[in-house]
Amino acid sequence: MSFTLTSPAFPHNGEIPRRFTCEGEDVSPPLVWSGTPEGTKSFALIVDGTDAPDPDASQMTWVHWVLYNLLSSARELAEAVVSEELPVGAEDGQNDWKNLGYGGPCPPIGRHRYFHKLYALDLVLPDLGAPTKSELKSAMEGHVLAQAELVGTYEKKGH
Repeated sequence: MSFTLTSPAFPHNGEIPRRFTCEGEDVSPPLVWSGTPEGTKSFALIVDGTDAPDPDASQMTWVHWVLYNLLSSARELAEAVVSEELPVGAEDGQNDWKNLGYGGPCPPIGRHRYFHKLYALDLVLPDLGAPTKSELKSAMEGHVLAQAELVGTYEKKGH
């Protein structure tokens, strides 16, 4: 069984509903995973978009969510989860708004892609404080057993 990440809110490569964006309630979508590799001790999640600021002239990756030390027994993240309600042991990292927790899609122009990447790790990471994506990736280096990815898209409807 392969390691997979899905959301009941949108299909792979489908449109992320407005509720989970800056034009809606800006809450995190529900995420569900299966096929956890043997030896998994924890999970880490990174959500980013590679199309910033313009999909036709991408210049940077924008980080929307950094989360680590989800217990190996976890199989989902609830919709609209906030830092205070994370599963036991889980810790938020810093997104590119310099905040902890989830920041939803808010593309300035065009339809952007958002990559939800879940990593199965062979260890529980030490307390990293509020790591950035690059700090978390450095800490995970050599410990990733598998990666699952869910891609969603979003384009603003109006201003």
